[in-house]
Amino acid sequence: MGAALSSSSEPSEPATPTAKVSAIFIYPVKSCRGISVPSAPLTPTGFRWDRQWLVVNSKGRPCTQRVEPKLALVEVELPTEAFDEAWEPTKDSYMVLKAPGMQPLKICLNKHHEVADDVSIWEWSGSALDEGAEASKWFTDYLGKPNRLVRFNSASEFRVVDTDYVKGHQIKFSDCFPFLLASQESLDALNKNIKEHISINRFRTNINVEGCCEPFSEDLWQEIKISRFSFRGVKLCYRCKVPSINQENGTFESEPKETLMRIRSGKVIRPNDGKHKNRIYFGQYMVWDWNDSSLKGDGKIINVGDPVYVLKKVSSADEAAA
Repeated sequence: MGAALSSSSEPSEPATPTAKVSAIFIYPVKSCRGISVPSAPLTPTGFRWDRQWLVVNSKGRPCTQRVEPKLALVEVELPTEAFDEAWEPTKDSYMVLKAPGMQPLKICLNKHHEVADDVSIWEWSGSALDEGAEASKWFTDYLGKPNRLVRFNSASEFRVVDTDYVKGHQIKFSDCFPFLLASQESLDALNKNIKEHISINRFRTNINVEGCCEPFSEDLWQEIKISRFSFRGVKLCYRCKVPSINQENGTFESEPKETLMRIRSGKVIRPNDGKHKNRIYFGQYMVWDWNDSSLKGDGKIINVGDPVYVLKKVSSADEAAA
C-alpha cells in the first residue's frame, strides 16, 4: 500500500501533540519477557535488540508462547549501557536469562558463532547464529524438549515485511512489522469491560502512548511523528492467543479474548470487512521512515515523554489496513 514516507511531502506537524510516549518495551528474545526502558535507539528493523534472538525446536521452527506459555516467565536482562546508541558489546558483555527453577544463563553479546541452517519463522527461512550447547541445554531443560537459542544473522540474512502493506522495510524475528504501538486509553477502555484488569504486557507492544482524546484512536493513524521521527501506521494488529496468557504465571485465561471479541472484533469495528469478521484487534503496527534525508548523525533515539503528532489519519477503523 505504498512505499515509506517521503519527508518532503509531509505536512508540518500540528502545534499541539496528540499524545506522548508513556513507555518503551524491548523483547530481545522473542516470546520471553520484555524490558521496560526510558529510551531506545531506532534501527530500520525496530528498536535495537528487539526480537534479535529466537528459541527454535529440533526442526528449526520457532518456539513461542503460542505453544510454550512458560516462556512468559523467562526474564531477560541486558547491560544498561546497551541502550546507548553508540554502545558496542565487548567479550565481557552479556545478556542474562532467568527462569523459575533454573540457574541464570549468560549469553555473550560479542562472540564467534556457529551457523545454524534451516531456521524458519512464518514465511521466512534461512541461517541464524547458534548460541551453543549451554543455551540449548538450558532451554531444553526448562521446556522439557529439545530446543536451541539462535540469533538473527544480520551479516548474511534479511527478512522483508509484507509488501502488500508497505515496501522497503525489514524485520528480524518480529511477527510482522518493526514497531507495535497502543495507547493507555485503549487499555483503560478494555479494562472497564473486564472484571480482573490486565496489564499492557499481555499485548507485547514496543511503544505505549497516553493522552489520546479517545480510546483506540491509534487505529486511525496513518502518518505519525514521534519527536522528530516519521512513522507510518501500516496495519491494525490482529491478535493471536498470546494476550490470553497471564504473563505473571504463564497460564491461559479466557480474558481478554472474550471481551475483545465482543468489542474489538472485525465484525464490530470493521463491519464492511466480511473476510476478517472474527479477528480481534488491539494496537497498530508501524514502520519508521529511516530513509528520511533530514536525519543526519547520531541521536536517533525515542524517549519516554517524547511528543506524538498525528499528521494524517483515516476517519474510521473500517478504512484502516488490517
